[in-house]
Amino acid sequence: MFPTRLDSSLAYDIAKAMMDGFNRHYRLFRTESGRAKHRFETADWHGQQRAQRDRIEFYDLRVRECFMRLAREFKADEQPMEVWQQVKLHYIGLLVDHHQPELAETFFNSVTTKILHHSYFQNDFIFVRPALSTEYIENDEPEASPTYRSYYPTHDSLAQVLEQMVLEFDLRCPFADLGGDAVLVQAAMVAQLGDAKLRANFQLQVLSGLFFRNKGCYIVGKLINGFNEFGFALPVLHNKAGQLVIDAVLFGEDDLLMLFSFARAYFMVDMEIPSAYVQYLRSMMPRKPRNEIYNALGLAKQGKTLFYRDFLHHQRHSTDQFRIAPGIKGMVMLVFDLPSFPYVFKVIKDFYPPPKDTTREQIKGKYLLVKQHDRVGRMADTLEYSEVGFPRARFDDALIAELEKFAPSQLEISDRDGDGRVEVIIKHVYIERRMIPLNIYLQEAFDAGGANPNDTSPAAARAREQIERGVMEYGNALKDLVAANIFPGDMLWKNFGITRHGKVVFYDYDEIEYITDCNFRKVPQARNEEDEMSGEVWYKVGPHDVFPETFAPFLLGNPFVRKVFMKHHADLLEAAFWQTHKERIQAGHVYDVFPYDQDKRFHPEISDAKLPSSI
Repeated sequence: MFPTRLDSSLAYDIAKAMMDGFNRHYRLFRTESGRAKHRFETADWHGQQRAQRDRIEFYDLRVRECFMRLAREFKADEQPMEVWQQVKLHYIGLLVDHHQPELAETFFNSVTTKILHHSYFQNDFIFVRPALSTEYIENDEPEASPTYRSYYPTHDSLAQVLEQMVLEFDLRCPFADLGGDAVLVQAAMVAQLGDAKLRANFQLQVLSGLFFRNKGCYIVGKLINGFNEFGFALPVLHNKAGQLVIDAVLFGEDDLLMLFSFARAYFMVDMEIPSAYVQYLRSMMPRKPRNEIYNALGLAKQGKTLFYRDFLHHQRHSTDQFRIAPGIKGMVMLVFDLPSFPYVFKVIKDFYPPPKDTTREQIKGKYLLVKQHDRVGRMADTLEYSEVGFPRARFDDALIAELEKFAPSQLEISDRDGDGRVEVIIKHVYIERRMIPLNIYLQEAFDAGGANPNDTSPAAARAREQIERGVMEYGNALKDLVAANIFPGDMLWKNFGITRHGKVVFYDYDEIEYITDCNFRKVPQARNEEDEMSGEVWYKVGPHDVFPETFAPFLLGNPFVRKVFMKHHADLLEAAFWQTHKERIQAGHVYDVFPYDQDKRFHPEISDAKLPSSI
């Protein structure tokens, strides 16, 4: 049946309304991102935190607005499928010459799937694959800036060109000594180039948008010489006098992967053509999936879309089975993975044994808190999905039995689409980057002789270094979380993981609390011998009371672990440490937690990069 002219007119109006909804969303997104520059210039750190949190909600609000408009003006949920086929075709026409076509397609999917039944999700009514290419999109408006700017210094003029490059970002705040900083950057760049001859194409490139996050501003670009390209980032900070300084030069893929880590808050950057930024950043970080770059730029819904496409592609090109994830099973989350895929899938169980006292909604609230909070490189970002279908043939029977036992409300096994393919449908799931659980990382070192002082073999020496590194990083992670006003709640080693860069990251959020909501106490002195010998807690404990000195029996049973921990992080066992930082946070202090090592800094004196007593 072919649509009538009336159907086509209605379909166009619906498509235009959906495009209007997306354009409004991205306009507001850019406006809020652009305001980050003023907040940085005025050192409005609390405003920056609020804006980063609020911006995450923009997308769902705009989708809801558009859905309500379509229902009100066009009775969209009552329209026949012939109209929806035309809606998509008209929408594709509106995407021609659009500067954010991939984002607009995802917005279309979000709105459409709120209207149509699930059986239409995987067919012609949504964008299962991109309809338009994002290659070589240009903003041809006369006053528009290109995606990146290029500079062509000589060996002798490099410092002056660097100074000019920074000034052209027009930060409305004076630099303490921009010329001196430019000389330091020049020296680092010359060292990076080594004794290589400067080639005809020697140049600096920088993305036109500044990257803002927390208390930092970052200039991101490349140093190009001959066939070599060196990605770099320049962190710009405020010193104690309110002037600006360039604090470091971050070079190469590893440094940039740390800067754009999945365990850090999203950047605010004003982008007319986001796909061009993603392409440029991916050229510097080829190992980083595009979905994670979109996430890092605050475009989390596009990140989810690309992740799911990558996931479906991986399933088509792999044959291994989903299984129960290795490690100690949690009381709240059922965790499974696909060995060949570097992510884990987490499902909230239907019931929780004592002493857990929580609900599904409370757990979801904790994960939302982390999504909206500054993750300071120490909390893994999560992708949240509903109604996810997996091929039943790819699921290990033991995993199915585990789901049926612990999360039956979240499981459906059926031929939902009526095409003969039986699916495992998970009603609600969180997906995170896979890490090595810290308890397994340490156990591997114990097994290699790391905790045996009499073993003098090279393998045992390496194992001891592994234990020391893991324990030190664990303490550093806790102190970074304190700086972000986060108390992890359950501090056991199994709730932390090691990333490929050797960083310890927290990933079990069901007991997470704000530091400012906790009451840190010393264990009261026993009143008598009976109290002292009692196996039960004889003193009154409130719902938010925390006794740091009681952490030791659960964490430090191994003598070598205890020795390392007490050498570097004994203060974490003292109530006064936690209480002091709680009071500073309550007084409005915002700590500095940087995505690069102290030894890279030009100006370590200007800020408290870590909490006192931290390494």
